[in-house]
Amino acid sequence: MDQNTTHFGFEQVPAGEKAQRVARVFDSVAARYDLMNDLMSMGLHRVWKAVAISQANVRSGQHVLDVASGTGDLALAFARRVGPQGRVVMSDINSQMLTRGRNRLIDQGCPVESVVCDAEHLPFPDASFDLVTVAFGLRNMTDKPAALKEMARVLKPGGKCLVLEFSKVAAPLEKIYDLYSFKVLPWLGQKIARDEASYRYLAESIRMHPGPKELAEMLSGAGFDIVRYQTMSAGVVALHQGIKL
Repeated sequence: MDQNTTHFGFEQVPAGEKAQRVARVFDSVAARYDLMNDLMSMGLHRVWKAVAISQANVRSGQHVLDVASGTGDLALAFARRVGPQGRVVMSDINSQMLTRGRNRLIDQGCPVESVVCDAEHLPFPDASFDLVTVAFGLRNMTDKPAALKEMARVLKPGGKCLVLEFSKVAAPLEKIYDLYSFKVLPWLGQKIARDEASYRYLAESIRMHPGPKELAEMLSGAGFDIVRYQTMSAGVVALHQGIKL
């Protein structure tokens, strides 16, 4: 693939166009995003996120950055754990998604900072956070290694990065997973969100995302000194941890 191009689902597009095209996808699906997550994963996304929250081991007073925060599932959990002496920042490149997440946390009595920004250019000083998380957002980023390097940069020494993302399903399930991804998901997208194309893109983007070993190597290359991962639900998702010493 040419260095000036990247993948948007299965389509090869100019690298400079991907962020805008991804933004249009999430502008379209923002209103039904949480409902569709429950339907698409049959509620399993809540279990996967609960595992990530547990692995984060956030303590009172810590500083947390949730990248591609969306509607704020992780940010809400972390805000309750860090307490009034801590700090949680939600960031997302999509203002509609971030607004929904920020308003949700306000309604829950957990107002936090929210920043519209590109994960490849985080507007925070070096060594600002104890924890950086990104859940189901990395695969939509144009330059994944650059985004991971930014996450490493803003982490304090001893800090942890958690990446929760769709991964490579176990081989015996590939056929049924493909059927579900390319037939059922777009159908649900059309029926519930009135947007078949965006959910077809989301299915394609999962197939183009690195496998768990490749992503672990990417984390190491981004400057994380200790990298480990676990797969869940027969490889449907993987949770990667990168620790900066």
